[in-house]
Amino acid sequence: MKPMKIAGTLALGAAALAAMPALAQGTAAPVVPTAAMVNKGDVAWMLVSTAFVLLMSVPGLALFYGGLVRAKNMLSVLMQVLTIVCVASLVWVSWGYSMAFTNGGALNSFVGGFSKVGLAGVDASTFAATFSNGVYLPELVFVIFQMTFACITPALIVGAFAERVKFTPLIVFTVIWLTIVYFPMAHMVWYWPGPDFQAGAQGDHGLLWGWGALDFAGGTVVHINAGIAGLMGCLVIGKRRGYKAEPMPPHSLVMTMIGASLLWIGWFGFNAGSNLEANAVTAVAFINTFTATAAAGMTWAVIEQIVHKKPSLLGGASGVVAGLVAITPAAGFAHPMTSIVLGIVASIVCFFFVTTVKNKLGYDDSLDVFGVHCVGGIVGAIGTAIVAAPALGGQGVFDYNVLPAAFDPATYSIPAQLWIQVKAVAFTLIWSGAISYVLFLAIDKTMGLRPTAEVEAEGLDIAEHGERAYNM
Repeated sequence: MKPMKIAGTLALGAAALAAMPALAQGTAAPVVPTAAMVNKGDVAWMLVSTAFVLLMSVPGLALFYGGLVRAKNMLSVLMQVLTIVCVASLVWVSWGYSMAFTNGGALNSFVGGFSKVGLAGVDASTFAATFSNGVYLPELVFVIFQMTFACITPALIVGAFAERVKFTPLIVFTVIWLTIVYFPMAHMVWYWPGPDFQAGAQGDHGLLWGWGALDFAGGTVVHINAGIAGLMGCLVIGKRRGYKAEPMPPHSLVMTMIGASLLWIGWFGFNAGSNLEANAVTAVAFINTFTATAAAGMTWAVIEQIVHKKPSLLGGASGVVAGLVAITPAAGFAHPMTSIVLGIVASIVCFFFVTTVKNKLGYDDSLDVFGVHCVGGIVGAIGTAIVAAPALGGQGVFDYNVLPAAFDPATYSIPAQLWIQVKAVAFTLIWSGAISYVLFLAIDKTMGLRPTAEVEAEGLDIAEHGERAYNM
């Protein structure tokens, strides 16, 4: 979701507004949203988008990751993803939504407060503003849409150290990581209660939004955030036993292909749904998600044809995911033709990292979470500054009434926005990387993250869950 995504997540009741002191002369009164201002088409689109994003996690990501591991660890990966989705959903409604999308007082630049813990004050009568003035959603629609993002982000991390992590410590990590890493990042990038709610409250925003960072649907919040955390995890846990010494091929590329396809379908809800309403910008995000992904998948296959003389299905699926990741922060801003360029560049860079840099540095990122999600997210986040430029057909970013003056198309500066995007990327890498590393170390020293050599040899399916993915 773009930085303006939370332009009105604060619920306001008519009675509470009526009790407020009169505003100073010359200051516009805030709008009091009512059910009559809610468009049923917007609500229907957002509910469908929410279901699409859930589809990305289970079954999409679960099958994509599951097919890439050895058969003895297939069920463990499915269970990890499924459980993370369940746990993250409960954490989100308990305290995550409040931490991400309310005012945090003295710490508001970094994290929200606790005024909506347990969804206090959120019900069918409260509303959230979208990005067009006077357009609203029921607040619960916004809550559940954002909940799916909180579910998939920690689920992405597990691919970096797949086949060598214990189940219970991983779930403990998920709860703490969401609380101290993800919720603050979501607040810093997406929190800004628009002028419809608090006239004159322009300073009430998260840190990266205040910088002017553009992130339409989660390049920093989701992909760079999860990717760098995954790298820290695989460094703390260490390499798989037998890594580089024995073959560890994917056990089912058919499942990986099915998972990648479901990810692509679900990503339309992820990106186009991040517009929070059904209008022309939604269509912009939708077509860009299509074209950038197609370009990236084709590019990876072409590179493999040139380098290895055989384009692989694994490569094609990896390219598709790289394109999806890269277009995420730029989805509502780019022109379809520049999105193609962004997909091509992301595919080339991610291919280089996965096949060359990873081998040179020797780290064991099992399913290339860092090489695809973090690196692809960095390419997309920085590239957003270029593709959003009106001179190159950038469009969506200029269609809103809640943007700061920095995004005036008449004064838009690619170099200036590039610097803002680079700062946002660097901050995300440092914030998530440092905290995640310390958290992994702490859990490893107290609970232990890694199973025994015997368990790894047998496979996590039987040892951790008492079941096998396949009984033949």
